[in-house]
Amino acid sequence: MEIGIYSFVETSLDPHTGRQRRAGERLRNLLEEIELADRVGLDVFGVGEHHRPDYASSAPAVVLAAAVGRTKHIRLTSAVSVLSSDDPVRVFQDFATLDLLSSGRAEIMVGRGSFTESFPLFGYDLKDYDELFTEKLDLLLRVREETRVTWSGRHRPRIEDREVLPRPEQDPLPIWIAVGGNPQSVVRAGTLGLPMALAIIGGAPERFRPMVDLYREAADRAGHDAARLPVSINAHGFIAPDAAQAAELAFPAFSETMGRIGRERGWPPPTRRQFEAERTLRGANFVGSPQEVIDKILFQHELFGHDRFLLQLTVGPMPHTDVLRAIELLGTEVAPAVREALAGR
Repeated sequence: MEIGIYSFVETSLDPHTGRQRRAGERLRNLLEEIELADRVGLDVFGVGEHHRPDYASSAPAVVLAAAVGRTKHIRLTSAVSVLSSDDPVRVFQDFATLDLLSSGRAEIMVGRGSFTESFPLFGYDLKDYDELFTEKLDLLLRVREETRVTWSGRHRPRIEDREVLPRPEQDPLPIWIAVGGNPQSVVRAGTLGLPMALAIIGGAPERFRPMVDLYREAADRAGHDAARLPVSINAHGFIAPDAAQAAELAFPAFSETMGRIGRERGWPPPTRRQFEAERTLRGANFVGSPQEVIDKILFQHELFGHDRFLLQLTVGPMPHTDVLRAIELLGTEVAPAVREALAGR
């Protein structure tokens, strides 16, 4: 199993103005996190795309390119690229360039986006939310397959026999579809034969088992070998030497961030009781000691048989030194134990 980290590059907000503070410092800290993740043997680091004051990364490819010279082995991916409000040709060119710079370590994880600020920012109508993603994914896959492209759609000007350069080192450049439990998105990923990243950030993991089964069934129906299609489970969590320390570090940031987003969307505020329930073996969040996180990854592997596990350590702004310690524990204690256990099965 590949084990890694993803980050939305969360920043603190001024409580009086709601404006972002210390974006530059947060980005520099992120580069240290990616460098350490590579050094301790983690497999993947993902950077999200957001266009809000509480996140510092609106351009994942730029951030990941800054990490290339500081890393040697770790794969570098978006998590996610909001393809619906971007230009697929430019997305491909950005990540093809990243792939060349990194000697074949780039990936693209595409999704429709959990926030919608990018749509009006780039001149798109939210009523076209689903159609935009379908059309632009079609173009992205066409560009990946063909150097010279002829293509037409409704939301982007036609391309007539144009060459798309540079071409990546990997052929094909890996493209994952990120889903949050929407059956239509799951079926699309399976039908297209693309790897699927499933975000589980709340509730019992068992209820997502039908989504993974649906994905594999859709792949089989479309003529793909589902057994060879990777599945990633992406989750929230935090690791410290003991469980109580992990919870005390993670809860304030988690509560503030999820509470603030909840107020925007009409969710009730998170409670400590809910947080503790999600930390149990059958909860969604991986907050605990290294052994607890090991046990939980292996428990979910029994459910999903997944090939990759990505952990979001910074659901809200966290002390940088504690984040570095969590990365070290994930790489030096959790990952080796999980790999050894799965190799023996």
